[in-house]
Amino acid sequence: MKLVLASTSPARLAVLRAAGIEPVVRPSSVDEDAVLEAAGRDLSPEATVLTLARAKALAVADSEAWQDIDGIVLGGDSMFEIDGELCGKPGSAAAARERWQLQRGKTGTLWSGHWMVDRRAGHDGAVGVGAVKSARVTFVDDLSDAEMDAYIATGEPIWVAGAFTIDSLGGPFIERIEGDPSTVIGISLPVVRRLAAQLGVSWPEFWNRPGAAS
Repeated sequence: MKLVLASTSPARLAVLRAAGIEPVVRPSSVDEDAVLEAAGRDLSPEATVLTLARAKALAVADSEAWQDIDGIVLGGDSMFEIDGELCGKPGSAAAARERWQLQRGKTGTLWSGHWMVDRRAGHDGAVGVGAVKSARVTFVDDLSDAEMDAYIATGEPIWVAGAFTIDSLGGPFIERIEGDPSTVIGISLPVVRRLAAQLGVSWPEFWNRPGAAS
């Protein structure tokens, strides 16, 4: 069974590969601001990430450029909520530093939205299912300014939701995670498994990497 990942996220790809899946990567070109504007700006965190995940999955599933897709399309989106503010990717070193100054020693919630579209032969892509998973993340309270600046200088936190990772350079600055760790990385494997089941696909059908069951 082919799994099409509507994302260029290296973290999502790594999680799927570690789970025995080598997806076909098809990046989506979605104007996130336009999508949220059309949906209404007063969306809850859950509705925000689910709306964007759905838009990304459908952008690939409905693309004329990729009409050869024969499989399941998966879109995802993640945002971090702290002190009542919903944060996406900082986009700049200055913004990343502001985020870390805010979240140092605090606890926030990482929201991860998932949307699956059935584009197998005989399916028109109209069938889609989605779900949101969250996890609580607590940051260390003794992070020095020098460590913060060194981390930001690597460039890693600039292009990830919440300005942090748990599976790479940012891991030592995370004190505790409450919930599914893969959710914090940007894709919850248990959620993806359940969504696939709703579309009539058994999880092992996706396994296609060496070492995985066939």
